[in-house]
Amino acid sequence: MAAIRSLKPAIGSLVRNPIIIVVAAVVALLQLPQLLAPTTSPLLSTVISLVMSGALLLFLPFYQGGIIGMADESRTGTTSIGTLIQAGKSNYVSLLLSYVVVLAIGVAFGIIVAIFAVIGGVGLVAGGGQPSPAILAVGGLVGLLLVVGYLGAMVFIQFYGHEIVLNDAAVAEGFKRSVTLVRENLLSAIGYSLLMFLGGGLIGAVSAVTSFLVAPQEPFGSVVPELSLPVVIGAGVVSILATALLGAFYATYSVTFYRDIAGSSYARL
Repeated sequence: MAAIRSLKPAIGSLVRNPIIIVVAAVVALLQLPQLLAPTTSPLLSTVISLVMSGALLLFLPFYQGGIIGMADESRTGTTSIGTLIQAGKSNYVSLLLSYVVVLAIGVAFGIIVAIFAVIGGVGLVAGGGQPSPAILAVGGLVGLLLVVGYLGAMVFIQFYGHEIVLNDAAVAEGFKRSVTLVRENLLSAIGYSLLMFLGGGLIGAVSAVTSFLVAPQEPFGSVVPELSLPVVIGAGVVSILATALLGAFYATYSVTFYRDIAGSSYARL
């Protein structure tokens, strides 16, 4: 399976090009203020979160294009910051527009969830606050279908960035090619997506634990002891290193896997 076959070459690319880990570490460092935003001041925390989210939204298309370019170059040799800048700049507009499309898909699913939640709430009130097992079963089924539908959509469009950066595809063409590629390599794509999901979950867990230890949310603030500065710094360093390693591996692994299944698909044409 391509998902397994791509692991070793992806690791080899990182070993030859630790600069990719450095780039991922810098990006992780940029996200640290949002992670450690003070929870004792909700307003300040909200402002920091909004500012950082907006900045990252504008920066991530550049980073996505650049890191994909570096990962592809690392497959056969060494890469450099120059590749990051060149690939990030030349594909920025297309990737930014693609981000808007992905965001729109998420918003659409969110609206559908909200509509069903309102319908369920109205039904609950009409039933005197006592939902029937049938209503609960239908609600659970609808929720499950929405989750599966959203995750399925993300699986099918996940290689739009690779198509744009590596094949010079337009925005619509990038999404279309990604859907076709996943459809033709469905089992491999599912296996790959599961590995990526586990990796993303690990990054999220590390970030959540770091944020909780450094800036615990109420009502846990009184439970978690106040940490010394060295411990806080150590937690931040661990979070950055973990995010950098997993983020860099994601870049090389995704490109290696993409090249594998894309080569097989094009060979069948």
